[in-house]
Amino acid sequence: MNSPLPPAEELALIDRELAQLDARRLHLLARRDWLLRLLQQSGTAAVRWGPAASGPPARSAGPSGPAKEASAPSAQNVLLALGAVLLAVAALAFTLVSWGSMGIAGRSAVLAVVTAAALAAPVPLVRRGLRSTAESVAAVGLLLTVLDAYALYAVGMPDADGTGYAAGAAAVLAAVWAGYGSALRTLRLPLPAAVLAAQLPLPLAAVAGDAGATGLGWALLVTAGLDAALALRVRAAAVPAAVLGSAALLVGAAQSWSAGSAGQALAPGALLLAGAALGVAAAWREPRAWVAALVGAVAAVVAVGGVARPELEPGWAVVAHLLVGLPLLAAVRVPALPEAVRRGAVVAGAVVGALGALTAGAAVAAVLAARLRVLEAVWAVTAPAADPYGPGAAAAVALLMTAGAAWWLSRVSARPEPVVLAVVLGWAGLFTAPVLLGFPVAAVFAAQLAVTGAAGFLALRPPARGAGIAAAVCALAGAANVSLGALDGRAATFAVWGLLGAGCAAGAAYGPAARWVRSGAAVCAVGYATGLLVAAAAVTDLAVVWWALPVLAVPALVAALGPRLGAVRLPAEIAAAVSGVLALALSAGRPGTLALVLALAGVVCAGAAVRPERRVLGWAAGALFVAATWVRLAEAGVTAPEAYTLPVTVPALAVGFLRRRRDAQASSWTAYGPGLAATLVPSLLAAWGDAGWVRPLVLGAAALAVTLAGAHRRLQAPLLLGGAVLAAVAVHELAPYVVQVAGALPRWVPPALAGVLLLAVGATYEKRLRDARRLRAAIGRLR
Repeated sequence: MNSPLPPAEELALIDRELAQLDARRLHLLARRDWLLRLLQQSGTAAVRWGPAASGPPARSAGPSGPAKEASAPSAQNVLLALGAVLLAVAALAFTLVSWGSMGIAGRSAVLAVVTAAALAAPVPLVRRGLRSTAESVAAVGLLLTVLDAYALYAVGMPDADGTGYAAGAAAVLAAVWAGYGSALRTLRLPLPAAVLAAQLPLPLAAVAGDAGATGLGWALLVTAGLDAALALRVRAAAVPAAVLGSAALLVGAAQSWSAGSAGQALAPGALLLAGAALGVAAAWREPRAWVAALVGAVAAVVAVGGVARPELEPGWAVVAHLLVGLPLLAAVRVPALPEAVRRGAVVAGAVVGALGALTAGAAVAAVLAARLRVLEAVWAVTAPAADPYGPGAAAAVALLMTAGAAWWLSRVSARPEPVVLAVVLGWAGLFTAPVLLGFPVAAVFAAQLAVTGAAGFLALRPPARGAGIAAAVCALAGAANVSLGALDGRAATFAVWGLLGAGCAAGAAYGPAARWVRSGAAVCAVGYATGLLVAAAAVTDLAVVWWALPVLAVPALVAALGPRLGAVRLPAEIAAAVSGVLALALSAGRPGTLALVLALAGVVCAGAAVRPERRVLGWAAGALFVAATWVRLAEAGVTAPEAYTLPVTVPALAVGFLRRRRDAQASSWTAYGPGLAATLVPSLLAAWGDAGWVRPLVLGAAALAVTLAGAHRRLQAPLLLGGAVLAAVAVHELAPYVVQVAGALPRWVPPALAGVLLLAVGATYEKRLRDARRLRAAIGRLR
């Protein structure tokens, strides 16, 4: 854009012209508003040639007519698109089917004339300002050129190879469309169509020439390179460049992975290296194309590693790829590289490391899961499982390599994520290496215990919070796995569980560690203590129900230590409670033993409830004692519910009485409600199913006494509970007679009585409502 004027003078001239345009626009807008008001006053419909210059077209109905549902340009575009589609369908039917008796030669001549007319028509249309119409006609013309190419093939070269002819036709059409679009710059369709057609010649030529998969890959890659060069000027060409380049790399990767020897992998390797160079070059020129550098770097790793893959075992092939890919992480320390290239290389190294770690992780998962077979026969002293990954320790080497790379990356990038990965991958590699190397069983246990201990120590003193969490999870997983493996032998069980329990106890006592780590260690220590006691009971050949007695020693010990446990007291007590539940489950097979264990558990809870901060355990102790009594009664064959409930009701009422003496404001529901309900409710349920008269009589008398006591002492709970039970007993006793009377009455009597009752209540509704309120207030004043 050269100008004879100096820049300062040209800028001043442009500013003056813009000011004049703004003034002219304001004048026209004011004139337009005045004309609209004049037409509205005269009742004449305003003629709207287009949307107002000051905003979008009005959508509400007014004096000028109903609101338009679509603007003129959008409706025009729809009509033009439909017309172009119809013309295209007609042209296809004309060329491919027939038209009367006209042969293919005659149809080709007609198509040539129509094509020339369609390609020439946009010129005058553009001059007249009909750009949308010109675009539609040009689209039809481009489609007609494709039909012309087909007609030329059908008339002049029917015996030629179709794929080869399509390659040449695509090249010619791309050139023609590019020239046509360059001549008519105002049209937006021809140039993108030319770029799209240019993607076909080389791949079609490769297919026609039987170049094979590698040859097709080269054709795709060369086309992608041309697109990438064009993308420096036309950004739209970047999309086909990315698509075809990716397709070429996929072809190369597939050929490299399927190669049977290093020699066969050289050709696809060269294709991959060329694609890598293209991706790095694109990222070098375009700062936002770091993904191209990423794909290129991964392709280079596949190319180099693919040459070594056929000569190696699968596990060591992964190691070979890691040897090539992990050094890409060093690009983070090369500031001379462009940002896009450096970022792509680093991400590519991370991707290769992640894929290698996942592949090696399959072997680790197999090693960890193999120990589940021990549960099929505990203490059977079976032989260790074979290496599931192949000869050597390739999986462990791969994991340790990625762990080292992640640790180095964390040091140079100061980010927490690589540290977590380094901890997890390092633990996985070291934990499974003894098994993969085929060490003796004792050596495997020793090495895995050492690795688990190291992970636990790292959790106690982590370099960062994320690393501490990862180390704690690894230590827990390692402890669980090695504990499971130790079940293969008795000596191994006691040795491994004992060492792990001692280590957990030491971790729980380590003051500088985080509280959550110490709490987890305390829970694990209680768990291992419980497991050791169960194993010791199993060694003695005692019946399973008697295993509960040594297990109860764990909650007893935790309750005895109490405040000495410090910050880990609560989690240790919760774990001890779980051990107590396990003891109850173990003793459930024999009622006598279950009653004994319940009583002993009640003693433990009662002893812990002596401390003021654990008084709540007194309720648990009472419940356990009551449960022990019930189990004894059930074992003796006692079926009367009162034998189970009265031992609860009497002390509960005594405790409630003492509570009311200390606190006169205490509610009667709190003091006497639980004790009374414990006997009255079960006895009422038994009375309703009892055909005799003794239980209803005794229960009714007891309920009457409770009701009178509540009325005398003005206590709400005894009054309501006793009255409700007394009424229920009365209904139960009178029910047979009521049924007899109801059966003797005519069927119309019950509805009539119900109607009369409703009328009476309705007639005195206000008085009955006032009485109900008085009753509620009276009951509310009771304690």
